[in-house]
Order: sequence, then structure tokens, then C-alpha cells
Amino acid sequence: MWSRTIKNVCTVCSIRTVNFSNLANKKVCIVGSGPAGFYTAQHLIKNGPALEIDMFEKLPVPFGLVRYGVAPDHPDVKNVINTFTSIAKSGRLQFIGNVTIGKDVTLNDLRSAYDVVVLAYGAAQDRWLGIPGENLDNVVSARKFVGWYNGLPEESNLKFNLDVETAVIIGQGNVALDIARILLTPIDLLKKTDIAQHALEALSRSKIKNVKIVGRRGPLQVAFTIKELREMIKLPENCYRIHIDNREYIEACLPKTSRPRKRITELMLQSVNLKQSEKKDPSKEWELIFNRNPIEIIKNPNENKVEGLMVGINRLTGNDWENPKIEDTGLRETIPCGMILKSIGYKSLPLSDELPFDHAKGIIRQTEGRVEGMQGVFCSGWVASGPVGVIASTMQSGHDVGKRIIDDLKNGIVGTGTKKPGRDAILSQLTARGVEPVTFVEWEALDNEERERGKFQKKPREKIVDVREMIDIAKKGQS
Repeated sequence: MWSRTIKNVCTVCSIRTVNFSNLANKKVCIVGSGPAGFYTAQHLIKNGPALEIDMFEKLPVPFGLVRYGVAPDHPDVKNVINTFTSIAKSGRLQFIGNVTIGKDVTLNDLRSAYDVVVLAYGAAQDRWLGIPGENLDNVVSARKFVGWYNGLPEESNLKFNLDVETAVIIGQGNVALDIARILLTPIDLLKKTDIAQHALEALSRSKIKNVKIVGRRGPLQVAFTIKELREMIKLPENCYRIHIDNREYIEACLPKTSRPRKRITELMLQSVNLKQSEKKDPSKEWELIFNRNPIEIIKNPNENKVEGLMVGINRLTGNDWENPKIEDTGLRETIPCGMILKSIGYKSLPLSDELPFDHAKGIIRQTEGRVEGMQGVFCSGWVASGPVGVIASTMQSGHDVGKRIIDDLKNGIVGTGTKKPGRDAILSQLTARGVEPVTFVEWEALDNEERERGKFQKKPREKIVDVREMIDIAKKGQS
């Protein structure tokens, strides 16, 4: 789901010499080991050398969406794992995997054990369209589909019907293009990635030949970036159609747009004029379809499966091209298809009833990362902002929250009172409850096993998808 690389510069060892007397022996825990968690930790390590920092993760493996959200054919984006590994091995951070906050340990347990608790656990609930037919077979959320092909344990056993010719993706962000690309990429190319084996086998039998990527708004409002569009245009064995019917208006708006928006729009306009015959032996096709609002998912009259998507045709009005008003023209059309993938965003879930949570937006209520009404509790990344931005913006968010934590500790706003017991108290609770926490060193044993398995199939790695097997390999590697 992450769509851009950043430079892998680890700054954990660049520590300034200042007075950290208020930080001595203060204990911080971070819930979540994705980019938001690691970048918050990076800032704390750099600017608070006296802090003791622990990181809790639900799975036995670290890195969150970098491992389970980035498309398998984007290995360059995953290089940021090198930075995160350096942070984890700096000697300043303790990774504690296979611990579910809210089940194995409560938020109140953490607050009792640590001076500061940082919630950075991302977004794990799907948004709904709220239209008839959404519960039909083969109507799939993008989050689940991405988790499936990336080997996320909880999604690894999902079954999809790929024995159809046409799939519709609702949404026009980078995730939508990732999914379209995975569905249409020649299988010989996918074999060279770290895609999960069960997904590779299913995709090798897929009969999907056409993918329609549908959005409510127009070309000027697409959420994907130019990198992803270029990849789609260059996709081997594919032709494409970009449906643009208001070209003059779009060209008139271009001088008002930002440079990135202008470049991506110009690429779409240029690509409309390319002849399909210029593509060599295309066996598959993708389409960008604009100004279409999902109205109803059409059910097959004989079975509980998808037969098509009814959409309303929109008209964009107003002078604000960035956020135009969407008007329903009253016109309807049905797009025949056998599979629908919803790429319309995600929401976070509260891990405690005590959290001040905005259920409509799916975020924790906070001000500059400080959770409302909960002194010493902070939040970072998507659980604070919603699922927006790329890795670079999450890095900035993590660093900003880290700075505020340091400021509040220095100024005595948090971290006052009795000395906190930290991880010792939590590990004792986990032992009493029969939970087997996984350390970063143990993760490295699992990492080595996955890489070794990948060598046999000429892949970067073969991800293990069974949590019990993960734990057993991690523990065995250190026995």
C-alpha cells in the first residue's frame, strides 16, 4: 500500500549532548511496529538517549505495512526495512512481538508500567460503500486482497473466484493500481517476487483478462501517483483505455495545478491517444473509468455471486477543481463483471473502551499527537490521521510525535510521580497468561528461514503464513 521509497538513512547513532536529567530512566512503549512506530522510536532514540523504549507488535514479525502492504513487485519500497532493522538493533529498542494489546495486555496495564504509551497500530477495518449487494460472494475489500497476496496470516486462507474474465476495482488510489497490476502481471514476473505462494498459485490459474478501475471523480482528482500510472502503462502483455470525455476543461485547468498533478494529468491525456495496436500481442486490458458512482452490485439471478456493478454517471461542478461538487446526472449504466474489489479506504479500531475514539472517522481523537484526556498517551500515523500519505509523510508524523514526547518529558508534563516498572511488569503478566513474546533476535531466525525457503524458488523470500509455525521457528533458532 506504500507507494514511494525514501532514502535509507539511519540516524539512531547521531545523539546530541544536552541535559536529559528529566528523561533518565523514563520508560516509553510503542504499540505497533510499522513505519509510524519505528519513526517515532527513531526520534526518541536520537533525542532521548536516557529513555528505555519497548515496541509491542501483534504478530511475531515486525514492519507492519512495509511487509504486508507494499506490493511484492515493489522491492525498492521495502528497502526501508534496513533502516528499521538498524533502529531495532541499536541497543536502545526492545521489540516484543506476538502480543495483542487489548487481549494479552490492556492499555491500562501499559499505562501502569510506562511513563509514555504511543499508539501507532495503523488502520485495520474496511470502509463500506453502503450499497445493495455489498455482501455478495466475490465482493472483496482491497485490504483483505492485499493481505492475501502478501501473506498476512489472518487473510492467507481466503478464497476468491478468479475464474471470471472481468474485475472492477472501485477507487483510484495507489492501492487500486497495485491490485490491478497484480491481477494482470504475467505470472513469470510475479514468480520472481516475494508474493505469497498460495496467491501465486491462485493467480497462475486466474482467467481475469480485463480490469476496470472506477472512480467517482475525474482525471484531475485521481489519488494514485505518476509512478504507479507509468507502471500500468508499461505493463507487459496488456493494452489499456483511459476514458476522458471532458478534455478541453481538463486542459484549461492544468495551468492552475501543482507540478505533480500537472504531470500525471498530462500523462493520462497523452496516453488516451496511444493506439492499442502499438501494444505487442496484448492478451489483457485495463481501463480507467471516471465520474462513476457505485449504486448497486448486481446479483446473478441463480447464484449468490456478482454479475455486474450499476453506477450513476456524475457531473463535476464548481470552480474548485481540487474538490469539485459531484452531481448525479440521473443516468445509469451497468458494468458487467464477476469480481469487485473495494479500494475506498480503511479505518482504525479502538483497542480499549477508554480511548477517546471517533468511530465515524476511525481515528483516535488527539491534538498534535497527544490523546485527548489521557495524559502520557500519544498516537502516531494512521491511527491519528486516517490512512493518508506515504512512507515519507508517516516518517514526518512519527518524528513530530517523538519531539512532543521529548518536550513533555523535559517539561515535567508527563513522566512525573513514582518510578515505572516497564517491561519487567508486562513480561511477568505475559508469562502468567501463557503468551510467548518474540524478540527481534528471534525474528531474525525466522527471517533467515524465509530467505532460505525463497532461494529454492528463486524468490527473495517465502513468507511463512502460520503464526504457530512462525513462533516455533523463531524460538528454535535461538534454542
